[in-house]
Parts: sequence; C-alpha cells; structure tokens
Amino acid sequence: MSSRPPSLVSAPSPFPRRNGLAHVGVQTLFITPGSPWKNGDIVSFNGMLRDELLDRELFDTLWKVTVLVERWRQIYNRIHPHSALGYRPPAPEPIAPQWA
Repeated sequence: MSSRPPSLVSAPSPFPRRNGLAHVGVQTLFITPGSPWKNGDIVSFNGMLRDELLDRELFDTLWKVTVLVERWRQIYNRIHPHSALGYRPPAPEPIAPQWA
C-alpha cells in the first residue's frame, strides 16, 4: 500500500478546488491544455455533445438552450446506448404499470 495521499486528476479550472481538497489530504494533478489523451472520457463526451446537439441547433435564447440541453441530457442518460455498458442505456426510463 502506498504512503502517498490519494490524487485527483482534473483539468485546469478557475475554481478554487485545490484548497478544499488539501484539507482532507488529497492532492490534485493537472491535465495540461492540449493533452486530450489524458482525459479521454470528457473529450469523448464533449465531442458527442457538440455533434448531437450544439452543431445542430441555433440557440436564440437562454431558455431554448436550457430546454434543449436538458432534453439531450435526459436522452443521453436514459435512452442512448453506451458501449462501456454493452450498448445498454445507463439508467433506463422506468415504466409505470398501466392500471385498467
């Protein structure tokens, strides 16, 4: 077992995340900009978000952005099949029984 404290890998951020983590003994490791291979999951997600939503819509208002992103998020999290899960959705929509 290692004597080093646990680490959290994160991309550079303007938010003061490191101060709160230092209090519990966690060190942060930064991903340098231009190094997408170090954070492939988020790069893949961002590409999918851009391809499936951002490049297909013209956002006129903040309300439209909010509604369309929420709709896309629901589809992505409940319907969209994920290869890491054997092409199953992560959280299938529950089906309520139809009472006669």
